[in-house]
Amino acid sequence: MFLALLLFADLASRQAAVASIDQRRAELTSLSDEIWHYAETALRETRSSKALADYAEKQGFRVQRGVGGLPTAFVASYGDGKPVIGIMGEYDALPGISQKTVPTREALDPGAPGHGCGHNLFGVASLAAAIAVKEQIEAGRFKGTIKFFGTPAEESVYGKVYMIREGVFRGVDAMLAWHPDSETKADMQSSQALVDFVVEFHGKTAHAAFDPWNGRSAVDGAEAFTHGVNLLREHVRPTVRMHYVISRGGDVPNVVPDYAKVWCWVRDSSRSGVEVVLQRLREIADGAGKIAGVQTDFRIQTGCWERLVLSEAGRVVDENLRWLGPISYTPEEQAFARVIQHSTGVPESGMDGRIKPLEQQLPDPPGGSTDVGDVSWVVPTLHLTVTTAPAKAPWHAWPVVACAGMSIGHKGMMLAAKALAASAIDLFTDSSTRDRIASEWSRKTQGVTYKSFIPDGPPPLPKN
Repeated sequence: MFLALLLFADLASRQAAVASIDQRRAELTSLSDEIWHYAETALRETRSSKALADYAEKQGFRVQRGVGGLPTAFVASYGDGKPVIGIMGEYDALPGISQKTVPTREALDPGAPGHGCGHNLFGVASLAAAIAVKEQIEAGRFKGTIKFFGTPAEESVYGKVYMIREGVFRGVDAMLAWHPDSETKADMQSSQALVDFVVEFHGKTAHAAFDPWNGRSAVDGAEAFTHGVNLLREHVRPTVRMHYVISRGGDVPNVVPDYAKVWCWVRDSSRSGVEVVLQRLREIADGAGKIAGVQTDFRIQTGCWERLVLSEAGRVVDENLRWLGPISYTPEEQAFARVIQHSTGVPESGMDGRIKPLEQQLPDPPGGSTDVGDVSWVVPTLHLTVTTAPAKAPWHAWPVVACAGMSIGHKGMMLAAKALAASAIDLFTDSSTRDRIASEWSRKTQGVTYKSFIPDGPPPLPKN
């Protein structure tokens, strides 16, 4: 009898939360579009962060701004005591991919940033879920604390890692997050661990025709390093990815360059795998400097861990997605998606709003990295993806920007908000679910000491 009453109360709370999110549809869409237009890049999300934090304050949350040493990070809290359930939101854009809400490439502001990962939807959906949960606490349906974490700079700096270092997530019992995608599902696949570093070469300048023998070319060092990276590709595991750009490679051909810079990312399925490759690349950088007779400076900028996947968490999310049901699209939305697919040379299958089956975790993730991974090693984390763009269309690119600013993205945002709210309510009302998730997390983190890749010192805040 008690269990039946508990389940009825849980269902009533979830239904009320979904109804609340539906009632806010117009203002949530407006807030998302506002952030879509701002399109602010990492640690410059001043207006985007303020819009979300101000909205949370208006809904009765206590808001602490500038947390973790990051001016655009904030925490919005409601309630008191245990359990403490967190929901994370992001809102940074990507440079150079401004796009109108049309299905062919057409920049809104040429050269400007755009939301090519749908983070305008991410932050708003997560906050909407937190507000819906807050209303249920306020109504006395259950007790505890709901926290919304505004987390900046996921695309490059990995703001969550700095927030972890400053203890921002301390005391949270479980964390929820989602990400825009071309599929809707409980996310049972991990992400790739990543380290971001630069190698700088300092040489000696000279005239390239008059006395080149007196120079020591920093570009020679950079070329030797990148050649070494490419030789290494044969001798790393198939899961390893190495990408680089030569950020500085001299100014004019007739001067021996005294400075060069290579910016490099290395990924693998786990942090331990990244560490193995990183050590080899340190040695290659040192050798490249010796080859060119120049000084080498190897400097880690940031990095992130792989995401820790919890099967118990996936079950909770999957059940709520199935309870909510799939996204349906209008003929106009399907046509919009097919034009995007045609424009990008991929199969013209349109939008797929179905709930995908609950998967088994693969031994190696399919690709991509996120600082949600770091959070998952310090707090048990539930994660889902929701359809906001057509299948096979390129990500971090204009098609996602276009969809994130119109109804296709808005529909995904609404479903994500409901799924997050429903899953959070399950965590508040069912202690056995929390215990199972916590037990699995404890077992999988046993013997692991979390240590981030970020260097000592303050975060790399923009100068203006």
